[in-house]
Amino acid sequence: MAFFLTRGGDGDKRLGIYVHIPFCKSKCEYCDFYSLGGSRDPRVIDRYLQALADHIKESGRLAPDYLVDTVYFGGGTPSFFGADNLEKILDEIRRNFRLSVEAEITLEANPDSVNQQMLRKLVRVGFNRISIGVQSDDDEMLKKLGRPHSFYQAKQAMQLARKAGFGNISLDLMYGLPNQNVSQWRDTLLNILTLRPEHISCYALKVEEGTPLWDYKDCAGLPDDDTQADMYLAACEILRDYGYRHYEISNFCKKGYRSRHNMKYWTGGEYLGFGPSAASDFAGKRFTILRDLRGYIEGIERKEAVLSECELIPPRERAGEYIMLRLRTHEGISGEEYERNYLLPFEPLEKLLEKFAERGYAEFVRDRWRLTERGWLVSNQIIVALNELQERSTPLAKKR
Repeated sequence: MAFFLTRGGDGDKRLGIYVHIPFCKSKCEYCDFYSLGGSRDPRVIDRYLQALADHIKESGRLAPDYLVDTVYFGGGTPSFFGADNLEKILDEIRRNFRLSVEAEITLEANPDSVNQQMLRKLVRVGFNRISIGVQSDDDEMLKKLGRPHSFYQAKQAMQLARKAGFGNISLDLMYGLPNQNVSQWRDTLLNILTLRPEHISCYALKVEEGTPLWDYKDCAGLPDDDTQADMYLAACEILRDYGYRHYEISNFCKKGYRSRHNMKYWTGGEYLGFGPSAASDFAGKRFTILRDLRGYIEGIERKEAVLSECELIPPRERAGEYIMLRLRTHEGISGEEYERNYLLPFEPLEKLLEKFAERGYAEFVRDRWRLTERGWLVSNQIIVALNELQERSTPLAKKR
């Protein structure tokens, strides 16, 4: 079977693809993502694979001038879906899009749902990055969170991925867990660092309404905001000392190992999402697929609409997104870039950023404004204040 791969040129428009796999062995206590726990019905799997194939084929016709340089399989638990099924989806992407030979192709995996054979096959068919959901090195804590694995399995999964040929491994961790203190969190980080991953994501536990954890959050022993802040700053310090670059609020990497796919979200790149609940930002529009597996499958089969929302994003809203998303990253925002792309004055924003800089929350480096690590702790308040200013500003073209 022939596939079309290309290295691409400087003039190519770049596109990321996200594929949602909404199947899990079981649902975690805190999980708010759209996923279905329990056994896999082969009939549902076959219909879902066909729906994805049809959707990908239809969408490929809309993007002939794009070069796909990142593919990300998220969930749910993509590794629970099986290597054969993941290969079929990736093959469908290759058939219908121009896939770069240098594309970053990632899958998320739970430690209990991988083995050497499947990982070797995934590397062989083109996957080159894996994100393993470790979350904690404490088995009792993992049980409380509803995680279906032990820390031993997490270490084993890391070793198996390395032996299979994955040279880009990311580990996901959570802090702010029930009854966790700063000392325990520091020990977790030091324990994880012995595994030598290229990338580490550190997320604060968020208690979302509708999850099992929400029902008993008040008696779960969750750390307060100040303790969570101390945990965050401890991660910043320890990971910096071990040579990791803090390139986004929650993400750290060795040099050259940023998540290229996630950077599209944070820097305004274009991407297409497939599967229930998947979001897209393509051709100036943002659209999201409904959170309903059966509805998605039947909608694709009947050639009906499967979107829960679709909107054309006006320039001023894009300007707000530029501020919100770019300030999540170490690169920050540029006044020249902002005025050129959105025709809005940067001066009011800069004056406010100067005030935040006096408090140690922002800094001006190489013609760009960015938030400090302490600034990231209060980034929501900073971004709201900046966006309120930009919403009241008069476009530069009208001033002239």
